[in-house]
Amino acid sequence: MKIRVDDITEQPKILSFQEPSEAFPSLAELQATGESEFLSPLMVELAVSKEYGHIRVKGSVTVKIRFVCSRCLVPFDADISSAFTMFYSEGSLIDSDEDEIELAEEDLISVFYEGDEIDFAPEIAEQVIMELPLKPLCGEGCKGLCVTCGADLNEGDCGCERTTFNLKFSALKNFKVEK
Repeated sequence: MKIRVDDITEQPKILSFQEPSEAFPSLAELQATGESEFLSPLMVELAVSKEYGHIRVKGSVTVKIRFVCSRCLVPFDADISSAFTMFYSEGSLIDSDEDEIELAEEDLISVFYEGDEIDFAPEIAEQVIMELPLKPLCGEGCKGLCVTCGADLNEGDCGCERTTFNLKFSALKNFKVEK
């Protein structure tokens, strides 16, 4: 996942590799906490080239992940895929002692490196993390669990009475106004 800066030319260098999720500390942490389970290695393809004083990396990453549905708690598998373009520049973003720095739009897809090698691992892991759903759903039509008995409503109706109850105004349920 590293490349020597001297090996990068104007002609795109194509890198294609597979890496297990354990090779990325932030992804290994996600798996250790149980937020997701990586079922396949990350498939990464990168085109690296020098361009106008910076290094352009156009790439894609795909991986198969097992999630737990946030409504019905059933495990399901999903493919995560991300296409991205990053620009690497030598140096660092923070050159001054100011506390606040205004970022331009190109700074949001820019990464700074130091030394004679560039490690793509942090940005690849970041691309995967950005594609993870906040509330994973096994399907858009997932009905979830019964709030009374806990039955999976996707498998059928449980027979419990469902009354619409708004917790926001439950404190006013017995409120009486005296005239």
